Amino acid sequence: MKNKKDVIVLTGAGQIGMAIARRVAYGNKVIVADWKIENAGNIARIMTEAGFDVVPFKVDISDKGSVLKLIDAAQREGDLSMFINAAGVSPSQAPVEQILKVDLYGTALLLEEFGKVIREGGTAVTISSQSGHRMPALTPEEDRLLATTPTEELLDLEILQPKNIKDTLHAYQMAKRCNVKRVMAEAVKWGEKGARVNSISPGIIITPLALDEINGPRGDFYKNMFAKCPAGRPGIADEVANVAELLLSEKGAFITGADFLIDGGATASYFYGPLQPENN
Repeated sequence: MKNKKDVIVLTGAGQIGMAIARRVAYGNKVIVADWKIENAGNIARIMTEAGFDVVPFKVDISDKGSVLKLIDAAQREGDLSMFINAAGVSPSQAPVEQILKVDLYGTALLLEEFGKVIREGGTAVTISSQSGHRMPALTPEEDRLLATTPTEELLDLEILQPKNIKDTLHAYQMAKRCNVKRVMAEAVKWGEKGARVNSISPGIIITPLALDEINGPRGDFYKNMFAKCPAGRPGIADEVANVAELLLSEKGAFITGADFLIDGGATASYFYGPLQPENN
């Protein structure tokens, strides 16, 4: 009988997820899961050809049964030691309902279910977004509801009803604010088994999706954003992976329940610099 390896699960087969997985996956079994199996297959092939032990898997993170099948498949391979969630849809990709179902409910579902099975000493990161930092502050009670409402009741919250969501960007911002709050609440539960979970909020990162946006109808908006941020440029996936590697490793052992904004200073410029809305 072959020795079972530690298992790393990546949800969301894109450039950011792959960059993170390549930093931490050597010597482990990796399951790359995506709602498009061809996307998972492409990332699995690239990583396999680079010497990693990777298998693709189809998952719909907004469906609890699908998530539980993924977890079952992971547990058959070995102990779940690490979880990386880079799945989601963007404001230009999906309607309000889908953004809330995938980015908000789906992330909460993943954090809850993987928290139940992560091994002692396990670690996780979920990819949020700078968008969650741009929205006006919610009330402490609204933040608490986003953080602690049972997952299956989240989409019933009054603040998430269609009449209270202005557009897809607002839905995305609410989802990403919720991601950060859920990570804080889940970190308390994960800590009971010595496991850690954090979130990363990237700005504009060059990926195929971002290139579509930059070359599309909203391209001038994005070009203006990175021209007027302190870094003066967009980021790349490996710069997100630099921080994720710290959070997932023993070097980040004292970090849990935290969110890391990696946006070249765009949010700082949005509040206090040339990206302020009144200047644009």
